[in-house]
Amino acid sequence: MGIGRAITTEQNAFIIHAIATPIVATLVSMNYFKKFHYTSPLFTGIIFVLVPAAMDLLIMALLILRSMDMFISQGSLFGTWIPLTLIFLATYLTGMAITKSTPRPVSP
Repeated sequence: MGIGRAITTEQNAFIIHAIATPIVATLVSMNYFKKFHYTSPLFTGIIFVLVPAAMDLLIMALLILRSMDMFISQGSLFGTWIPLTLIFLATYLTGMAITKSTPRPVSP
């Protein structure tokens, strides 16, 4: 988002962020479910959304911005909450699609 705001308008940065977020989450979760698949799609979706949420809170909000506005301001819906929701949905749905077609790997 920081780079997007520097090179385009805030609205365009939100749109690009909303489009890129589920694409990246889908690609990462496809790789995870095809190679590892140690957790269920629900649990994986929760983990995949908690990591960027924690980074947003600890690094962006508390250290860089020194404000919780990114979670409570008017723009927080498009800048924070919708992308986090899309990460969860993309990961969960990808996991459901892949786990139906491939068995879990056996641990040695």
